[in-house]
Amino acid sequence: MTPFLAASELAGLQDFCQRHNFPSFRARQIASWLYEHCVTDPEDMKNLPAAIRSALKEEFLAPGTVIAENSKSSGEVEKLLLRLFDGECIEMVIIPSEKRLTFCLSTQVGCPVGCYFCASGRNGLTRNLSAGEMLEEFCIGTRRAGRPDNLVFMGIGEGLLNFEQLAVTLNTLVDKFTFSPRRITVSTSGFVPGMEKFASLKREFNLAVSLHAPDDETRSKLIPPKLRYPVAEVLRAADRIAEANNRQYTLEYTLIEGINDSPSHAEKLGKLAFSHHAKINLIPYNETGGPFRRPQPEVIDRFEKTAADTGARITRRIERGAKGTAACGQLRAAGNKKIQENN
Repeated sequence: MTPFLAASELAGLQDFCQRHNFPSFRARQIASWLYEHCVTDPEDMKNLPAAIRSALKEEFLAPGTVIAENSKSSGEVEKLLLRLFDGECIEMVIIPSEKRLTFCLSTQVGCPVGCYFCASGRNGLTRNLSAGEMLEEFCIGTRRAGRPDNLVFMGIGEGLLNFEQLAVTLNTLVDKFTFSPRRITVSTSGFVPGMEKFASLKREFNLAVSLHAPDDETRSKLIPPKLRYPVAEVLRAADRIAEANNRQYTLEYTLIEGINDSPSHAEKLGKLAFSHHAKINLIPYNETGGPFRRPQPEVIDRFEKTAADTGARITRRIERGAKGTAACGQLRAAGNKKIQENN
């Protein structure tokens, strides 16, 4: 497969220059365009001679990803439909606020987990993204909206099922793009083998566990059995990550009417979070056209208070992008031609 320029190491660029008889200092110029300016198209590297720009485009996917379409919702949250080099599509979201800019990035084309309430996995998994494709997401967002303050790998896919490429991406963002690991969050549905590998990175990345239920019986109503691990096993793996990176992790909890929104669920969740020194991020369900529904406002308020009364630290997800199907649980591979709106 043709390599991605976005994932190039300096040594590889030096080899490229040597093979083409280009001056060695050009390798550092190319690296500067990539890592300091997030430029992946050689045509925009204006201080390079035309011959080098042409050779880069012949030898690398540069870029391999383009913006096919975009849509904005209230609050200027922007969802980008990105067409990959092979015609497949993914989505990323640019989330601005008064204090910070966040990118939500995808890790796979489709998702193999298939949570019953989530649109992202309805068509299963097509393929993994390469590190080059994930880095191009970052570069596309940066060129479009500026350098972000936070990165969340919470888009389409279960990143820990694509661990090797995700690890390259994470390390490249820190080591080459000088992005703080404390500002990067990786979300998982609780894929325990991948969580064990994530702990081995021993870097201060943040972990978010999509728990969605405080007990196995309730969780079985939300997540198919193929990749579902027992709650106790998931939390033990999360604890090991916290020990390895010295970061408090987050339990993401999508609140769904009649399934996981009772006071007893709230009390169980709060006690779990408190005993494991975890935070709770409460996410009222964003409807995606299926049978699941968001609880009434008073039920959401009661759930939050009940969980907080256990001593757990709980915050409610600020709702951004739902009208543009860019909110949590609404992202999906939208097809090669257009984004299909759900509203």
